[in-house]
Amino acid sequence: MIDGFQDSFREEAYELLENLEQALLQLEDAPDDRDVVSAVFRSMHTIKGSAAMFGFDAVSGFTHHVETVLDDVRNGKIPVTRGLIDLTLESRDHIRLMLDDPEHESIPERSQALMKRLEEEVDRAQGDREPLEIDGEVVTHAIGDENGSAAAPPPPQQEGAGEALARTWHIRFVPHTDIMSNGTNPLLLLEELHDLGDCTVVAGLSKVPPLEQFSAEATYTTWDVFLTTTQPSSAIRDVFMFVDDQCDLQIRLVDEIDFSDEPRHKRLGQILIDRGVVESDVVRQAVSEQRRLGEVLVGSGVDAHEVETALQEQEHIKRSRQKVQADAASSSIRVQSDKLDELVDLVGELVTLQARLTQTTDGVEHTELTTISENFERLIGELRDHTMSIRMVPIATSFSRFRRLVRDLSQELGKDVELTTEGGETELDKTVIERLHDPLVHVIRNSIDHGLESPEQRKAAGKSKTGNVSLSARHAGANVEVRVVDDGKGLDREAIRQRAVERGLIGSDAQFGDSEVFDLVFQPGFSTAAAVTTVSGRGVGMDVVRKEVENIGGTVTLHSVPGNGTTIVISIPLTLAIIDGLLVRIGGEHFVVPLSNVEECIEYRRGSSNDAVVANRGELLPLIDLRHEFGISGNRPEIEQAVVVETGIGEVGFVVDTVIGDHQTVIKNLGKLYHNLEGVSGATILGDGGVALILDVQRLAAGKSNGGHHT
Repeated sequence: MIDGFQDSFREEAYELLENLEQALLQLEDAPDDRDVVSAVFRSMHTIKGSAAMFGFDAVSGFTHHVETVLDDVRNGKIPVTRGLIDLTLESRDHIRLMLDDPEHESIPERSQALMKRLEEEVDRAQGDREPLEIDGEVVTHAIGDENGSAAAPPPPQQEGAGEALARTWHIRFVPHTDIMSNGTNPLLLLEELHDLGDCTVVAGLSKVPPLEQFSAEATYTTWDVFLTTTQPSSAIRDVFMFVDDQCDLQIRLVDEIDFSDEPRHKRLGQILIDRGVVESDVVRQAVSEQRRLGEVLVGSGVDAHEVETALQEQEHIKRSRQKVQADAASSSIRVQSDKLDELVDLVGELVTLQARLTQTTDGVEHTELTTISENFERLIGELRDHTMSIRMVPIATSFSRFRRLVRDLSQELGKDVELTTEGGETELDKTVIERLHDPLVHVIRNSIDHGLESPEQRKAAGKSKTGNVSLSARHAGANVEVRVVDDGKGLDREAIRQRAVERGLIGSDAQFGDSEVFDLVFQPGFSTAAAVTTVSGRGVGMDVVRKEVENIGGTVTLHSVPGNGTTIVISIPLTLAIIDGLLVRIGGEHFVVPLSNVEECIEYRRGSSNDAVVANRGELLPLIDLRHEFGISGNRPEIEQAVVVETGIGEVGFVVDTVIGDHQTVIKNLGKLYHNLEGVSGATILGDGGVALILDVQRLAAGKSNGGHHT
């Protein structure tokens, strides 16, 4: 059981670490944003508390040290500096390592080193602060910060005393009945409130049932707390951080309580005021003197029936709020990804079964059976669409990871780089997004290293010293188009051509257009870098990008304008599980062409002249004879079909015997024995139980351009 809890904690902690990284990057841009500072602290605080609960003592201990530093930042004791952001990001990475591999031998040593560096950074930051008087108030500011980071504003000051102003808060804590089922003790939360300042606690016992209905595992008590403290409301909310969804919590300043609030927040005093039973001064006096309202009302001679009906109205409003909150909480659930994968596999089996049923009923004259088959096909289609939509996630989940990459890489290369994103709401299958991450890393690294100039070079060229890398996504038919655009110097056509000649990729007298020359950068081992660095120069990158993208059925194209930057366009399918395909036949064999790549189908009559091309719409269309490519024997039909497909190198026609029609294609892996088979990306089961190979149109087109075939 504890293993299951630890796995759940890891999953939640990974999300918190992602949120922490994004919040730290935001804090670097806006160091005086108190909301972001609080978000950073809460993420670290949550990881610390949960780690201790589930037995990750090393994580809890290390996180506590980092949290202490962040608490000083939150309270304005130390400023937000670039050095502090760097160390906190390193700490975030270290926590990830501790979760992934708790037994890693480097963890204790690295933990101590990071904690020591954090202490040194805090000492340095505190030493760089000096008092400053502005408008009669004593504040502090950071000096000598070479990065120009602003100091966090100090907490509110009491005039003439230099101490934080104490304020009185009213906290209404109404735990849910089952709050103790997860090990939470509400009394410990009240003890934490006592640590914040002068605290008066009033228990409400009206919900305690008769003894015969009493459950020892349930919580019936509610609490009203009056807390006088110098801490902000965020510090009070942090006490209830882990039970936020297991209680009703209200925190208000006593002198700011508004008795004309919305009806759903009505208190007993407000209800009685609205009815004209009591005056507002009576209620305000009870609150300000921290006296129980019931005592004041009884002393004022208020009718007990009025109080009782007011309590019933209050309870009704409260129940309505709880129902709304419960409905909101139940609107989403967390499901493990492997369960979704199993669901998709089962839906795929149903799609295959439905295809067999449809094929069987086509040959049977049975009206009722045909009706059942058609309804079954409709329901399976809806089930397929809904199941695939569950696996769809916004591509922003991947885009957000690149902010850290751009930040670290720009520091390493000494360049000022800004990352802008657009279309993050575009949805893709989670599997596609996972496999797209590495190609995008290569592209962005190349854009920053090769594409963007140094600040000095950009200034000399009349550009802003800060380079820009833009990452965008949009739907394009059945595909998603991801663009990476930089505003750098662009590609050097002659340098690429000369390097290709030196490596023997092209002849010295070969004539190539811009697109053909730029396509050479995708050749294995190709690089124009003068020296090998930790970032680039080994020729590993763009060929990997093309291979990885083609492995998921996508294409990569490149455009560049000298002096104005480079654009790389990656077009990928929405999903890798079930696709729309075009079923074709060659001899006795069936093949599937991904429908998202198909432009049109044309008739083809084989002539005595060059059969490698055919005229189509005023242009020459290159042809690939699939019968020859796959070594299929037999007689050809007099009139063949050419399926015109869009590939990364332009349109290509695949010559087949017959085009059968659309086919819902459930992609099946070929297994380890055939995983390196060129020209085929998978297989699918047909309605009659036969197998059809799914064509890898990108590899087939590339093989044709290189003069090879895939027999």
